[in-house]
Amino acid sequence: MNTPNRAAILLAHGSSDSLWLTPLSFAATVAKPFRRTKSGIGLHGIAEPNLTSQVQSLVQGYVQLEIIPLFFCQGMHLRKQVPKLLTQLSAELLPSCPKLSLVLHEPVGLEDEVAAAISQVIARKLA
Repeated sequence: MNTPNRAAILLAHGSSDSLWLTPLSFAATVAKPFRRTKSGIGLHGIAEPNLTSQVQSLVQGYVQLEIIPLFFCQGMHLRKQVPKLLTQLSAELLPSCPKLSLVLHEPVGLEDEVAAAISQVIARKLA
């Protein structure tokens, strides 16, 4: 992922509750191994910074934006709403950024490592 023309947006669910955003401070820690890759949090819903504003802020200077959902599974947001939004953004940005590619990844919750980590936490809490 350390490609100069590629940036990452960690997509999380937004909320009108400002305390919801506090746990998302881990994004800086997550991004440390990818120092040469610009990254940021984009929120789906009503909170800021939303996905649209993050795409618009990262589009200058980057050819590919990797959207990595910090979701447990692929519900309505990731199956329909986010792809529709990314299609709209691509169409809007295409005239000024003809080489732009917006890549939506599978949610991290579907990864084996995440399931293993959750299992470890549950086992520790029940021990």
